[in-house]
Amino acid sequence: MKKALILCSFFLVLMLVVSVNARAADTIKIGLITPLTGDVKTFGESIKNGFELAISEANAKGGVLGKKIVAVIADDKNDPTESSNAAIKLISQDRVKLMVGSATSKCTIPISDICQSNKVVLMPPSATNPKVTVADGKRKTFVFRACFIDPFQGFVMARFATKTLKKKTAAVLYDVGNDYTKGLAEFFRDAFKKDGGEVKVFESYSKDDVDFSALLTKVAAAKSDILFLPDYYNKVGLIAKQAREKGIKSVFLGGDGWDSPDLVKIAGKAVEGGYFSNHYSPEDPRAEVQNFIKKYRAKYGSTPDALATLGYDATLILLSGIERAKSDNPEAVSRALAQTKNLRVVSGKISYDKDGNPIKSAAVIEIVNGQQKFKTTVNP
Repeated sequence: MKKALILCSFFLVLMLVVSVNARAADTIKIGLITPLTGDVKTFGESIKNGFELAISEANAKGGVLGKKIVAVIADDKNDPTESSNAAIKLISQDRVKLMVGSATSKCTIPISDICQSNKVVLMPPSATNPKVTVADGKRKTFVFRACFIDPFQGFVMARFATKTLKKKTAAVLYDVGNDYTKGLAEFFRDAFKKDGGEVKVFESYSKDDVDFSALLTKVAAAKSDILFLPDYYNKVGLIAKQAREKGIKSVFLGGDGWDSPDLVKIAGKAVEGGYFSNHYSPEDPRAEVQNFIKKYRAKYGSTPDALATLGYDATLILLSGIERAKSDNPEAVSRALAQTKNLRVVSGKISYDKDGNPIKSAAVIEIVNGQQKFKTTVNP
């Protein structure tokens, strides 16, 4: 009797293992690391929405390669240590081989290093610093991205300032400890000077600073035409308010980190008439854009921002790579992604350069009556 029970238990365990393995073979796991809490949680919420919309659409059509896509989601709180821990857990415990994330460059750079060393494909939606795909001149072959990069973004805003706004002088304030803001500040400075402009103030602050009066005193004295603020919406809002309170009348410019409905909530009228570079505009009449907006509004009840769009696009690009590779093997997917040419997604046509960066246009957005309004497009 005891032998029979042991045999019965053995076969039950065996059947369970076989069943679990069969289910695993019928699915493809895709990880997402993004800030769902912390100082830029609106970025993470938008990316998650776009990511989940793309996966739900794919699963409704039978998945990819006939397999259901299973999402494994982690919150990095916009903290590099948290993002590294999340990447390690997804790879070692959840056995994820394909990943989307994260939102910011400071979190994505360490994730990209971990993914590269473990041969896991990473598709960041919105991390724009060059170090995400290239470190010390060496290409991270498993890492691609859905967004343009900061050298181009800096060029876009410098060219817009000098050629469209006809401005000749600028001040720049940036977070010295953040790869995104520091890099974008430097790229803007260099491009602005190359276009004949003069950078009269180039000063840094720290992440936890909330009083910018000393720096803004220098900006006020310089009386520059432009104040370039290449930071995230929460910090930009604080600086912009304090700048206007100090009587600074410069036109505010920035990068894609401005893109959040909370920018105007924090800054109020201080950012009125400001401009920033972005990855798309909902006013773009292209069918890809308008169809996406309809689907997104139907699911979430709001108009998608650029982070939602890039979360959606990053997932579509990754799924396309799996389909073209006819495999979810990371090495095969990486090779397929490298060969991507003119792939139509919401934010434009995607073709990759040798460093895994998409060659695509940028939109310039103006804040008008507290709302984002499309101003112009700048091409590579």
